[in-house]
Amino acid sequence: MAGEISTVTVYAGSSSQVDEVYFNAARQLGALLANNGIRCINGAGSKGLMAAVTDAVLQNGGEVIGIIPDFMVQEGWCHSELTERIVTTDIHKRKELMAGMSDACIALPGGIGTLEELSEIITWKQLGLYTGPIVILNVNGYYDELLKMLEKATKESFMHPRHADIWTVANDAAEAMEIILENSEWEANPRSIAAL
Repeated sequence: MAGEISTVTVYAGSSSQVDEVYFNAARQLGALLANNGIRCINGAGSKGLMAAVTDAVLQNGGEVIGIIPDFMVQEGWCHSELTERIVTTDIHKRKELMAGMSDACIALPGGIGTLEELSEIITWKQLGLYTGPIVILNVNGYYDELLKMLEKATKESFMHPRHADIWTVANDAAEAMEIILENSEWEANPRSIAAL
Protein backbone atom coordinates (compact mmCIF):
# COMPACT_ATOMS: atom_id res chain seq x y z
CA MET A 1 0.00 0.00 0.00
CA ALA A 2 1.44 3.38 -0.96
CA GLY A 3 1.69 6.37 1.33
CA GLU A 4 2.76 9.97 0.98
CA ILE A 5 5.83 11.23 2.83
CA SER A 6 4.51 13.75 5.33
CA THR A 7 6.70 13.03 8.37
CA VAL A 8 10.48 12.67 8.45
CA THR A 9 12.62 11.55 11.38
CA VAL A 10 15.88 13.47 11.66
CA TYR A 11 18.76 11.91 13.57
CA ALA A 12 21.32 14.50 14.68
CA GLY A 13 24.03 15.16 17.21
CA SER A 14 23.45 17.03 20.46
CA SER A 15 26.92 18.56 20.86
CA SER A 16 27.08 22.35 20.76
CA GLN A 17 30.85 22.35 20.17
CA VAL A 18 30.81 21.41 16.48
CA ASP A 19 31.76 23.55 13.48
CA GLU A 20 29.23 26.09 12.19
CA VAL A 21 29.03 24.27 8.85
CA TYR A 22 27.04 21.54 10.58
CA PHE A 23 24.70 24.00 12.27
CA ASN A 24 24.07 25.71 8.94
CA ALA A 25 23.13 22.38 7.36
CA ALA A 26 20.78 21.58 10.26
CA ARG A 27 19.06 24.97 9.95
CA GLN A 28 18.73 24.60 6.18
CA LEU A 29 17.21 21.15 6.57
CA GLY A 30 14.74 22.38 9.18
CA ALA A 31 13.64 25.26 6.97
CA LEU A 32 13.24 22.97 3.95
CA LEU A 33 11.14 20.49 5.92
CA ALA A 34 8.82 23.25 7.11
CA ASN A 35 8.60 24.96 3.73
CA ASN A 36 7.63 21.67 2.09
CA GLY A 37 4.95 20.95 4.69
CA ILE A 38 6.81 17.96 6.13
CA ARG A 39 6.50 17.31 9.86
CA CYS A 40 9.79 16.65 11.68
CA ILE A 41 10.32 13.98 14.33
CA ASN A 42 13.49 14.02 16.41
CA GLY A 43 14.86 13.17 19.83
CA ALA A 44 13.59 16.42 21.43
CA GLY A 45 17.04 17.60 22.48
CA SER A 46 17.64 21.20 23.52
CA LYS A 47 21.22 21.45 22.23
CA GLY A 48 23.35 20.87 19.17
CA LEU A 49 22.15 20.05 15.69
CA MET A 50 18.98 18.46 17.07
CA ALA A 51 17.92 21.80 18.56
CA ALA A 52 19.02 23.70 15.45
CA VAL A 53 16.73 21.57 13.27
CA THR A 54 13.83 22.04 15.70
CA ASP A 55 14.32 25.81 15.89
CA ALA A 56 14.47 26.16 12.11
CA VAL A 57 11.36 24.06 11.55
CA LEU A 58 9.39 26.07 14.11
CA GLN A 59 10.69 29.44 12.86
CA ASN A 60 9.42 28.54 9.39
CA GLY A 61 5.95 27.56 10.56
CA GLY A 62 6.49 23.80 10.67
CA GLU A 63 5.76 21.14 13.28
CA VAL A 64 8.19 19.14 15.40
CA ILE A 65 7.32 16.03 17.39
CA GLY A 66 10.03 15.37 19.96
CA ILE A 67 10.33 11.88 21.42
CA ILE A 68 12.42 11.63 24.57
CA PRO A 69 12.93 9.16 27.42
CA ASP A 70 11.74 10.27 30.86
CA PHE A 71 15.25 10.23 32.35
CA MET A 72 16.38 12.80 29.77
CA VAL A 73 13.44 15.04 30.64
CA GLN A 74 14.47 14.79 34.31
CA GLU A 75 18.00 15.87 33.33
CA GLY A 76 16.59 18.98 31.65
CA TRP A 77 17.66 17.96 28.15
CA CYS A 78 14.27 18.47 26.47
CA HIS A 79 13.56 21.31 24.03
CA SER A 80 10.92 23.60 25.51
CA GLU A 81 9.05 24.67 22.36
CA LEU A 82 8.14 21.46 20.58
CA THR A 83 4.81 21.19 18.78
CA GLU A 84 4.31 17.88 20.57
CA ARG A 85 6.39 16.05 23.16
CA ILE A 86 6.17 12.29 23.65
CA VAL A 87 7.88 10.94 26.76
CA THR A 88 8.88 7.27 26.74
CA THR A 89 9.95 4.91 29.49
CA ASP A 90 13.29 4.15 27.84
CA ILE A 91 15.51 4.87 24.86
CA HIS A 92 14.48 1.68 23.04
CA LYS A 93 10.83 2.78 22.94
CA ARG A 94 11.97 6.22 21.79
CA LYS A 95 13.74 4.75 18.76
CA GLU A 96 10.82 2.46 17.95
CA LEU A 97 8.40 5.40 17.92
CA MET A 98 10.77 7.63 15.94
CA ALA A 99 10.90 4.98 13.22
CA GLY A 100 7.29 3.87 13.44
CA MET A 101 5.84 7.37 13.17
CA SER A 102 7.97 8.44 10.20
CA ASP A 103 7.77 7.97 6.44
CA ALA A 104 11.50 8.61 5.91
CA CYS A 105 14.70 9.21 7.89
CA ILE A 106 17.54 11.68 7.44
CA ALA A 107 20.79 11.37 9.41
CA LEU A 108 22.73 14.57 9.99
CA PRO A 109 26.22 14.27 11.51
CA GLY A 110 26.35 13.18 15.13
CA GLY A 111 28.14 11.10 17.71
CA ILE A 112 27.73 7.51 18.79
CA GLY A 113 24.00 7.91 19.50
CA THR A 114 23.33 9.16 15.98
CA LEU A 115 25.53 6.43 14.49
CA GLU A 116 23.64 3.83 16.51
CA GLU A 117 20.26 5.17 15.35
CA LEU A 118 21.41 5.21 11.73
CA SER A 119 22.81 1.67 11.97
CA GLU A 120 19.61 0.41 13.55
CA ILE A 121 17.27 1.94 10.96
CA ILE A 122 19.45 0.51 8.16
CA THR A 123 19.23 -2.91 9.86
CA TRP A 124 15.45 -2.61 10.21
CA LYS A 125 15.14 -1.76 6.53
CA GLN A 126 17.36 -4.72 5.62
CA LEU A 127 14.99 -6.95 7.64
CA GLY A 128 11.87 -5.43 6.06
CA LEU A 129 10.77 -3.77 9.31
CA TYR A 130 11.18 -0.25 7.89
CA THR A 131 10.35 0.66 4.31
CA GLY A 132 10.84 4.43 3.98
CA PRO A 133 13.79 6.21 2.37
CA ILE A 134 16.95 6.63 4.48
CA VAL A 135 19.17 9.58 3.62
CA ILE A 136 22.68 10.02 4.99
CA LEU A 137 23.38 13.76 4.95
CA ASN A 138 27.14 13.75 4.44
CA VAL A 139 27.84 17.37 5.38
CA ASN A 140 31.49 18.34 4.95
CA GLY A 141 32.35 14.70 4.17
CA TYR A 142 31.50 13.75 7.76
CA TYR A 143 30.30 10.25 6.87
CA ASP A 144 33.05 9.45 4.33
CA GLU A 145 34.77 6.91 6.58
CA LEU A 146 31.50 5.21 7.52
CA LEU A 147 30.56 4.91 3.86
CA LYS A 148 33.98 3.36 3.15
CA MET A 149 33.38 0.89 5.98
CA LEU A 150 29.99 -0.08 4.54
CA GLU A 151 31.61 -0.49 1.13
CA LYS A 152 34.26 -2.74 2.70
CA ALA A 153 31.57 -4.79 4.45
CA THR A 154 29.95 -5.37 1.06
CA LYS A 155 33.23 -6.10 -0.71
CA GLU A 156 34.18 -8.68 1.93
CA SER A 157 30.70 -10.29 1.83
CA PHE A 158 29.53 -9.23 5.29
CA MET A 159 26.70 -7.43 3.49
CA HIS A 160 24.93 -8.38 0.27
CA PRO A 161 25.56 -5.86 -2.56
CA ARG A 162 21.81 -5.20 -2.85
CA HIS A 163 21.83 -3.79 0.69
CA ALA A 164 23.86 -0.81 -0.51
CA ASP A 165 20.58 0.45 -1.98
CA ILE A 166 19.06 0.76 1.49
CA TRP A 167 20.39 4.30 1.98
CA THR A 168 21.03 7.30 -0.26
CA VAL A 169 23.81 9.84 0.32
CA ALA A 170 23.21 13.60 0.06
CA ASN A 171 25.93 16.22 0.36
CA ASP A 172 23.72 19.09 1.50
CA ALA A 173 20.24 19.77 2.86
CA ALA A 174 18.80 20.72 -0.53
CA GLU A 175 19.92 17.41 -2.03
CA ALA A 176 18.50 15.50 0.95
CA MET A 177 15.13 17.21 0.49
CA GLU A 178 15.21 16.51 -3.23
CA ILE A 179 15.70 12.80 -2.49
CA ILE A 180 12.78 12.84 -0.04
CA LEU A 181 10.49 14.62 -2.50
CA GLU A 182 11.49 12.23 -5.32
CA ASN A 183 10.37 9.40 -3.04
CA SER A 184 7.03 11.04 -2.28
CA GLU A 185 5.35 7.67 -2.76
CA TRP A 186 6.76 4.82 -0.69
CA GLU A 187 5.57 1.27 -0.31
CA ALA A 188 4.29 0.43 3.17
CA ASN A 189 5.13 -3.06 4.36
CA PRO A 190 2.67 -4.88 6.66
CA ARG A 191 5.68 -6.21 8.61
CA SER A 192 6.99 -2.69 9.21
CA ILE A 193 7.83 -1.30 12.63
CA ALA A 194 4.83 1.03 12.27
CA ALA A 195 2.53 -2.00 12.30
CA LEU A 196 4.06 -3.55 15.44
